[in-house]
Amino acid sequence: MQKIRILLLKLGIRSNLKGFHFLLYALQLCLASEDYLLSVYKTLYVDVAEHFGTSRDNVEHCMRTAISSCWNKGNRKLLHQLAGYELAQRPANGEFIDILYNYLTR
Repeated sequence: MQKIRILLLKLGIRSNLKGFHFLLYALQLCLASEDYLLSVYKTLYVDVAEHFGTSRDNVEHCMRTAISSCWNKGNRKLLHQLAGYELAQRPANGEFIDILYNYLTR
């Protein structure tokens, strides 16, 4: 968990954002079972929402806000390095989670 936390902070996602904590927990779930990557909206968001006592739509929104923060104010260069290719636009939530998951499992 500490490795994920440090990675999110290095990307410029502040820990005072709900999306930071949602991403942290979502990545923990993905590392425990990569099946979550196949069903982000229907499974991953639901389990994160249950854990935090909120809705899956709120989880999606807060993650999107955190990812936008990374893209607009954070360490975009590091994100490109993690992805292994130049991102033309802000990645969608599922793509962002997939990029970080693949980096963490290398």
